[in-house]
Amino acid sequence: MPQDLPGFYYDAEKNRYFPNKPRIPGSSSFSNASPSQNNPLSSSLQATKLCPKTRVPASKLLHLRELNGNAFSYDRGRHSFVEEFHKLHASKLVVWRYGATDENLLRNIRYSALEQTQIDVQTLEGQMETEVLLVGSMDGSLSLLKVGSERHFDYGITHIPDRVWPSTKGDAESDETPPYVSRPAAAPLHMPSRISSIRLCEKQSFSTNNYDSKFQCSLITTLGSETYGGFVYILNLLEPVDFTSRLDRRLHAVATFNHTIWTADYSFNTAQAAIGTDIGVALVNVERGATKWVCRSKSDVLAVQFDQTGNIVLCGLRNGAIVTVDVRENQERMFSRLTKLKIPYSSSGRSSQKRWFEIKGLISPSHTIHMPSSISSLVSLQSYDQYFLASSMDGSMKLYDHRLTKRGAVQSYGGHVNSHTRIQLGVDQSERFVMSGGEDCYLRLWSIKSGKMLFGEKFSDSVLTNICWRRAQSTLGKEGEIRQNHNCRAWLASEEGLFHMHWS
Repeated sequence: MPQDLPGFYYDAEKNRYFPNKPRIPGSSSFSNASPSQNNPLSSSLQATKLCPKTRVPASKLLHLRELNGNAFSYDRGRHSFVEEFHKLHASKLVVWRYGATDENLLRNIRYSALEQTQIDVQTLEGQMETEVLLVGSMDGSLSLLKVGSERHFDYGITHIPDRVWPSTKGDAESDETPPYVSRPAAAPLHMPSRISSIRLCEKQSFSTNNYDSKFQCSLITTLGSETYGGFVYILNLLEPVDFTSRLDRRLHAVATFNHTIWTADYSFNTAQAAIGTDIGVALVNVERGATKWVCRSKSDVLAVQFDQTGNIVLCGLRNGAIVTVDVRENQERMFSRLTKLKIPYSSSGRSSQKRWFEIKGLISPSHTIHMPSSISSLVSLQSYDQYFLASSMDGSMKLYDHRLTKRGAVQSYGGHVNSHTRIQLGVDQSERFVMSGGEDCYLRLWSIKSGKMLFGEKFSDSVLTNICWRRAQSTLGKEGEIRQNHNCRAWLASEEGLFHMHWS
């Protein structure tokens, strides 16, 4: 069965794709059409707009496909017809901001962590699966926000979205209504210090055999303060949630540290959490609460990421190093071995002086990478288990292959702006695109494969530090076939408030 393409229809008799043409004014079909179909700026006029990467008009792309099939040559390069259309639509983002209420509670949240998923919620109509946002703030408050298509909820405060991009109504190529967000009437849960990370305890797989999009618990860490060190918590969401009650009874601490906790990641395969602190990385068994150190470092660990197996942890350090730690080995043998790594001196940013950096753990020096500044974010790709994305606090953003680290980056992404802020990278579930905010308050989106920037605009007055792509929803097709719907939608957060972006 041919794949559907936005802006085109398939003629089975002729076995060809044709562009959707605007209806003739005055005809009966035109008068019965919906307002969006009558709009002269409908999707049919996308054929006159240029593809951001190839600069090929959409009509030209269609012509090339008719002549060459799904792969064609243009501008001294080889291109995929389907991929180019995905890029074309990814460049036409629509962004909405939340917080237009008298109470203005959503805009008063200074977001420090954000996750989205589906859970079972108890409502007046009974138990139902609901999309929720789990948000943490700089003041330590933890909130569960309900997301839905209804404007009026049974409880709490509904926040109406305002479109902030594109600024001109006629420029929006999608008239899709954004979801509404409701904050329950119950007060948020207050933690001892700033919430430094939220991770879902779920299996990270895009296989069609993994069709359960719900998760049972969430890993939450706090930064720590002068009075307390950082805490590691598990939020139990196995039982249906009642938004009228507090979250206290669902939250329990599994580990405490007399150190700052910067970040964390969770491995479904091993049921362990990797905790990045100011002295190294610790593994926490979330079921038993047992803690063991797998890496000791004199440089803060600002980013951690498991590989797919849960046996390897990538650690991004403040000094710009990215080290690979094998967590399978016996811990006594691990700390009997001291690995010395030589890294660039980066304290002044002007000196080329070198210094020795000592780090304990089963580190592979041949897989160690050095970026120009402190590591801001790490993301392992699921479709290609040897690849990972990394960004640093000088604006560098690169794609690496574990097997070819000595050769440098596989791909680079230009235009990112950062000098000192921990800004999260967000990768969509199809793993075609990577998105990030910048210190110039712009949101940018790149093609992971080509490295080309597809979108770069400013619609926020503060840095978009948190990004969470909406997870794929599974539907049951004909003959019991499980189909994954990879949504082109994401949630964004900054000190200014909460944003939702999508493209058609």
